[in-house]
Amino acid sequence: MNFTEFASSVKVTDGAWGTEFQKLGLPAGCMPELWNWKNPEAVASVAQGYVRAGSEVIITNTFGANRIMLSSHGLAQQTAQLAEQGVQISKRAAGSDVKVFASMGPTGKVVMMGDTPVEEIFAAFREAAEALAWGGADAIVLESFQELEELRIALRAVKDATDLPVIASMTFASGPDGTCTMMGDKPSDLAAAAVSMSASAVGANCGAGPDNYVKVAGMLKEACDLPIWIKPNAGLPIVVDRKTVFPMAPAQFAAYAPALVQAGASFIGGCCGTTPEHIRQVKKILADKSAART
Repeated sequence: MNFTEFASSVKVTDGAWGTEFQKLGLPAGCMPELWNWKNPEAVASVAQGYVRAGSEVIITNTFGANRIMLSSHGLAQQTAQLAEQGVQISKRAAGSDVKVFASMGPTGKVVMMGDTPVEEIFAAFREAAEALAWGGADAIVLESFQELEELRIALRAVKDATDLPVIASMTFASGPDGTCTMMGDKPSDLAAAAVSMSASAVGANCGAGPDNYVKVAGMLKEACDLPIWIKPNAGLPIVVDRKTVFPMAPAQFAAYAPALVQAGASFIGGCCGTTPEHIRQVKKILADKSAART
C-alpha cells in the first residue's frame, strides 16, 4: 500500500471495539483478544458493523496482544496466534475495499519506573508486530499510549520487525487545557518523535471528546507534515444507574467531523462509546460537505 497516496484524501475509520464487545457480553476482566479464539463470530460482527457503516479503515481486536499484557491471564505463549487471528478476522470482514490497520496498545508498564527492562518491552512489541504483519495487516497503529518513551520503544520495535506503515497515536486529555498525556507529553513532543523515527502518521485517540481533539489535531498539524489520525471518545464518560456511559449521540459526535478536517485530520473515527451509527453519521456529514463544495 502506498500510504502517502492513501492518506492524501480524508478517510473515515471505525469506532470503538471494547464498548461494543461489552454490549455483546464480554465478561468483566476478560481479555478481549481471547475472543479471537473463543468467540470469533462476535469479533467479526463488530468489524462487519463498521464496514457496513462506511469505514474505509478498520482496526483489529489486538490492542492487548503483547506477551506482557497477556501474561497476567496466562496467555503469553499464545501472543502470536491471538494477534494473527485478530488480523485475519478483520481482513475477512474488510474484503478488498477496506484497509485493515492492526491495533497495538501499551504494555501496561511505565518505562521510567525501571521495573521492566527496556529489552523486554522491546521484545514484546517486536513479537506482536511480527505476528500482526504475518496476519496480513495493511499498517500498524500504536494507540492509546500515555508515555512517549514507551511509544518510542514500540516504534523502534515495529520498524525492526516489519516494513509496514506505522501510525503513532497517544491519548491527550490531561494538563490545564487537556492537550497533554497523563505523563505530561505534548502533541509537539509526539510529532517530533514520530518524524525523527519515520512514522507514517501521527495522532490522538481515546481519553477525550471530539471538541478537545479538534484542538489537538491543530497542534499536531502545526508541529509536523505527517497525516493525522484522530479517534475521540463519544464525549467524557458519566455514570448512569451505576454504569459508565459515553453520552454523545451520533449526530452530535459527527457534527465535529468538518472541524477535525479543517484542523488537519486525515483519518477520522471514534474510540470509546462510539458505534457504527456514529461512524455512519461521520461518513454522511463529510460526504454532504464534499458534495456542497462541488
